[in-house]
Amino acid sequence: MAKELTARQRADKKWNEKNREHRNYMTKRSTARGFIRNHATKEDLLELQELIEENLKKF
Repeated sequence: MAKELTARQRADKKWNEKNREHRNYMTKRSTARGFIRNHATKEDLLELQELIEENLKKF
């Protein structure tokens, strides 16, 4: 038998559906930060630094 959702679960589901793009952005950002902190090699960091510098020129 399926459980009924609590008010908190309903609110979370509604927020997730309404804010899908923001949620995806936050997930991707978290993944990138975790990679940089825990797995990136020096070569990875140098490549990322170049990409960041290129993107900063857009602003």
